[in-house]
Amino acid sequence: MALLPVQIIFSLFLIFAVTRVLLRLKDGSLTLAGFVFWLAVFILAIIGVIRPDLTTIVAFWLGINRGSDVVVYASILLLFYLIFRTNILLENLRHDLTQLVRTLALKDVDRTKK
Repeated sequence: MALLPVQIIFSLFLIFAVTRVLLRLKDGSLTLAGFVFWLAVFILAIIGVIRPDLTTIVAFWLGINRGSDVVVYASILLLFYLIFRTNILLENLRHDLTQLVRTLALKDVDRTKK
């Protein structure tokens, strides 16, 4: 089975993404759990690009008619999850920043009183 040009381009991009994940793990900016998650996502994407018929099998198993639909649904779910995680991270950063500003403001008040 010869690969179509679009399959080659997408596969090369996904392999590049896997190398970025490996580098992020190596430099310590990605946890082992994050590494496993992203590696699984990109490997499944590579498999889906090279063997699109497998997405149809998964779709029928899930009660969906087309393989492309299952890819779209899974992508939307993944995006919702990532947006949720990013939102939680931003809230935590906002809280930490507020605490830091309060602490620094109170230190400035103590210095001016002395």
